[in-house]
Amino acid sequence: MKSLIILGLVLWLAAAAWPSPQRSPAAGNPRTVYISFDDAREVVSALREILPERLSGKTDEEIRASWPQWVAQYDASIRQRLAQGDEDSLVNFVLFGTSFTKQPRVTLAQLQELKDIGQITLTSLTAANDAVSRPITTRVMDLVAAAALPRRNDRLIFAQKILSQRGGNLVSPSGRQRATDYLVASLQRVIAENSGYARVLEAARLQGDATEEFAERSRLFRARGLSSDTSLLPNFAIEVALREIKERGLLTAGSVQRVAIIGPGLDFTDKQEGYDFYPQQTIQPFAVVDSLLRLGLAKSDSINMTTLDLSARVNDHLRQASQRAARRVPYVVQLPRDEQAQWKPEAIQYWQRFGDQIGQPARPAAIPLTAGQLKIRAVQIRPSLVARVRPFDTNIVLQRLELQASEKFDLIVATNVLVYYDNFDQSLALINIEKMLRPGGLMLSNNALLELPFFKVRSAGYSTVIYSDRPDDGDHIVWYRRVPD
Repeated sequence: MKSLIILGLVLWLAAAAWPSPQRSPAAGNPRTVYISFDDAREVVSALREILPERLSGKTDEEIRASWPQWVAQYDASIRQRLAQGDEDSLVNFVLFGTSFTKQPRVTLAQLQELKDIGQITLTSLTAANDAVSRPITTRVMDLVAAAALPRRNDRLIFAQKILSQRGGNLVSPSGRQRATDYLVASLQRVIAENSGYARVLEAARLQGDATEEFAERSRLFRARGLSSDTSLLPNFAIEVALREIKERGLLTAGSVQRVAIIGPGLDFTDKQEGYDFYPQQTIQPFAVVDSLLRLGLAKSDSINMTTLDLSARVNDHLRQASQRAARRVPYVVQLPRDEQAQWKPEAIQYWQRFGDQIGQPARPAAIPLTAGQLKIRAVQIRPSLVARVRPFDTNIVLQRLELQASEKFDLIVATNVLVYYDNFDQSLALINIEKMLRPGGLMLSNNALLELPFFKVRSAGYSTVIYSDRPDDGDHIVWYRRVPD
């Protein structure tokens, strides 16, 4: 989510701490553990009116008794949302991909016309304005045909897996028809959901309360599938925040050694900054290291990167990248920029310098004619840095790494992640984050999180960054600091 947020933040309440026993893991070998009822007890008490259905109306002792079973079931439920997030990515692939079709990317104006059609079917698409219907119907057909024979295209292999599950054999006419119907239905769902999100945000905006608007934006996707897509510009906002944090003295030169990224994501096909004419890639783990080195907050020979994600697709990608880097195989990040997007000069400068601390320029991918008016550069990241990335399968709402005091993180970054959860889930996540941060450590997020009085992680400042002249194109980064016990 990209949104320009006016300041008006979080509940700021007085602190009161309570200790929680914790076993010490083996040094250097953290394991993922579920949040215990003792960890969550005060959150449960404070938010009793909004507890999930299976916990609602129960006493603390009843919740304690059912907690392990509830956590396991809820973890499975959250992970099931990944499937819908993958379907959302596939819809973006249909609309904006260039590797499987000769049709140009669908424009935002065409999407608006498509939304105005109402109930979307193949019949309604055919009956719509030719400027809208022809490229979209052709794109749907082209993707189904390409997914039947994906060759080595990793995105088409991904599409084949999903479409085959929904339609069966893509080589057969009946299988292709079922896959086509599924894609059209998914397109209808995504457009309807996006229209609903727009109405919710407009209602929040009309209230005239910036705090409430930011709070609504910060949990907007709480019922949506978990998307793994990512893009470059939120990392520009993180660099701005880190610069201001350094100026405030909250982090000092060379003080950051252990960093965690919650939800690093994959650049699959985003509707604005994502493209598919280069291999899938992750950006944020390397972008954060790049910024830390540029600002002098870390040293390249001592920084370590941990990623926490519940997507097997994301974790496998990072694990394989780290293993290849150990064999000196380079990792190249492609950085496309839409010249028509009207980026701010500061955003362009960030794009131009990205990677100068972590690698060297590389040959960029060739831009297909259907991709639009793009400029592109590429960076080959030093294998020594890529090899240090440690991915962990972790559901941040219900899980964390069990760390010794000397292993706790100096910095945790979570952008476009917590927006997928409600206040109760976000509060459980904040408990897990709190227990992984060292005292004085920071967590940066573009979400306003409920600050309960017993939390040891509290907002300490904010940064607002505008990316372009497009409406609502920016991010508000809140700095959450772990106070001493």
